[in-house]
Amino acid sequence: MKVTPFHNPDEGILRVGGLMSGSGTNLRKIIEHQLNLKRTKGKSPYEVLVIFSDTWDSNANLIGKDYDIPVITRDIRSFYEHRGKKKRDLSIRPEFDSETVKALSPYDIKVAVYAGYMSIATAPLISAFLGINVHPADLSIEENGKRKYTGAHAVKDAILAGEKTISSSTHIIEEAVDEGRLLMISSPIPVEIEEGADLSDKDTLTKIEKYNQNRLKEAGDWIVFPKTIEFIAEGRFGYDENGNIYFDEKPVPKGYRL
Repeated sequence: MKVTPFHNPDEGILRVGGLMSGSGTNLRKIIEHQLNLKRTKGKSPYEVLVIFSDTWDSNANLIGKDYDIPVITRDIRSFYEHRGKKKRDLSIRPEFDSETVKALSPYDIKVAVYAGYMSIATAPLISAFLGINVHPADLSIEENGKRKYTGAHAVKDAILAGEKTISSSTHIIEEAVDEGRLLMISSPIPVEIEEGADLSDKDTLTKIEKYNQNRLKEAGDWIVFPKTIEFIAEGRFGYDENGNIYFDEKPVPKGYRL
C-alpha cells in the first residue's frame, strides 16, 4: 500500500495559517514551538504565515503584533446580522467560508490550524486546506461504535463517566464535528478531584471541569498540537489510497501516542 505524506519537506517549508476566535493560546504555542525549533535546530519545518479571526474582539491582532504576522478579521456575527440570520443557520455558512478562503489565498497556505476557532467549518473551508484541530479528550475511546467524548464538554463527560485519566487528541477537520481522522493523542494525565467532592452539585462539577481542562490544556493541547504540525511538516504523517492515516509509514488508526 503506497503511503503519501501530507507534506513533502523536499518541496519546501510547510505554510500554515492560524484560525482563531478567542484567546489564541493554542496558536501562540504553535508559533512559539516554531521559533524554538529555529533556535535549537537552526530552522523550523513549518511557518505560520497568517492569522485569521472570525471575531473582531479576539486576541488575533495582539498575537499578530507580538510575532509580526499579518492578521485578517472577518466578524462572523456581523456577517449573519447583515443577512438577518442567526449564527446557527448553516445554510449560508459556505458563503462565509468561501470568502475566508479567498482572503487567505494570497498566503498560499497548505495547513490551517483550528486554534480555538469556534465556528463550524463547511465544505469550502474544509476542502481548501488540510485542517488540524485539537480536542480535550482521547478520541480513540468509543462506545457503541461511536466516539465517546466529543463536543464542548468532553472533559466533564469523561469525569462523570469515571475516567481516571484524560488526554488531548489532534485530528483532521472533516464534515462531522470531532469525527475527523485521528493524528496524535497526548500522554494521559490523572483526573484530579477533591476527596468528598459532590459531582451532582452543578457549581462543584463546573469548578472541577475547568480545573482539569486547564491542566489538560497545558499538559496535552500545548504539547501535542505543535508536535502534530511539526511531524506533518517533516513528512512523517501520511495516508494511503483509502484515506487511512500512517505515521512513519506505519498505520495508526487510533492515532499516534506520545
